[in-house]
Amino acid sequence: MIGTTPVGWLKPALARRLVNFPDAFERAGDGVGFAARLDTADDRTAALAETCERLAEAGDLKPARGEVYPVARTWGAPLALVDRAWVPALGLRAWGLHVNGIVTGPDGLRLWIGRRARDRAMAPGKLDNLVAGGQPHGLSFTENLVKEAAEEADLPEALALSARPVGAVTYVGERPDGLRDDVLFCYDLDLPQDFVPRNTDGEVEEFELRPAADVLAQVRETDDFKFNVSLVLIDFAIRHGLIGPDAPDYEALCRGLRGGA
Repeated sequence: MIGTTPVGWLKPALARRLVNFPDAFERAGDGVGFAARLDTADDRTAALAETCERLAEAGDLKPARGEVYPVARTWGAPLALVDRAWVPALGLRAWGLHVNGIVTGPDGLRLWIGRRARDRAMAPGKLDNLVAGGQPHGLSFTENLVKEAAEEADLPEALALSARPVGAVTYVGERPDGLRDDVLFCYDLDLPQDFVPRNTDGEVEEFELRPAADVLAQVRETDDFKFNVSLVLIDFAIRHGLIGPDAPDYEALCRGLRGGA
C-alpha cells in the first residue's frame, strides 16, 4: 500500500519480512504499507531500494538488474521507483511493448518469429515476437521502441518508427518469479520482403519468417512460445480476421486478452 492505494500483492512470507524493516514498512490493515514518514516518491524509492537490497543479500529476493521501473497503477507519474528484478515478487504492475513483424505477399500474411537465447533467465529457448521488451522509467514508449528494435532485430530507426500502435493486452497471473500484472502495448510493423532481422544484444539466437496460420497452429497446439507472446499473437489473429466469431471460445478469447485491466 501507498497511503490508501494498493499498488502490489505480496506472498505472506515476504509481507512478514518487510515489516521487519520498520523504518520503511508497517502493517496496513491486512497488508503492508510504506512507513507514514515516507511521504515523497524519492523517500519511498530509497527505502524500497535499501530494503530489497538487504533481502536480496539474504536470498529472499533476486539480485538487482540495474533497470528501474515505476511503481504505479497507471502509466504516468510514479509513486516510487524499483529495480525491475523485484517487480514480480512485490506483485507490482509492469508495462512493456511487443512488435509483430509482418510480411505481406501473394501467399498471405507471414510473421517474423524469434527464438530466445538459451542462456536467458526468462523463458530460455522459447519463441518470441520480432521485438519485445519491458518499459523502464525514464523512456517514452517511442524511445523504447526504437531502442529495443535496434538491439533485438537491427531495425533502422525510420523503419521502427513506422510501427503502428494497435492496442494493449493485459493479464494477471502467478509465475515462478512471482505475480505478473502486466500491460503490453502492441504494435504492427509492415516489413519489406527483403528485410532480414539480426539480433545485436544476444537475447535472440535465430529468426524465422513463417506463415501466420502456421504460427497460430503452434500457439494452439504447443507451449513453445513465451507465455505472454501467445496472447499478443492471439490478439493479432483476432484483429486481422484469422480467428473469427465462429471459432470456439472466440468471445472468451476477446475478453481474456483484457484480463488484467
